[in-house]
Amino acid sequence: MLDETERSVHDAICAVKRVLETNYVVVGGGAVETALSVYLDDYARTLGSKEQLAISEYAEALMVIPKTLAVNAALDSNDLQAKLRMYHAASQTSTEEKKKEYKYVGLDLNEGKVRNNLKAGVLEAALSKIKSLRFATEAAITILRIDDMIELEPRAQEER
Repeated sequence: MLDETERSVHDAICAVKRVLETNYVVVGGGAVETALSVYLDDYARTLGSKEQLAISEYAEALMVIPKTLAVNAALDSNDLQAKLRMYHAASQTSTEEKKKEYKYVGLDLNEGKVRNNLKAGVLEAALSKIKSLRFATEAAITILRIDDMIELEPRAQEER
């Protein structure tokens, strides 16, 4: 029990440290991942090549974060994801000021709904979010490169 408390306090101190290092925060509760997913999905539709598929799949993979948050809270992840995507799509396409506020919509896991997480004070360090996205992207690219190398190797041996 004491170890768990110590770990929780340490995690909280590290989170504050990250915010103080950069002075930037982003909205939590899956808002950033959903906004990025909606944006990338729209961008992918403008392309007409294999890149479209890769970008679209990356956008879909980003939605794993809000889905995992909802599932871990024993909530209906499909319903909440659909609502998140709806709000963020409206935020990115509308010119109305009220709908521009939808960019702050994230999950409220206590109530099982979506809400403006900026007003609710659900924030995370921007540095942590950027690093997480960067590392995940680099890992995906590395896996794709390894897969390409494995796929190309048998063809090279057949030609000999």
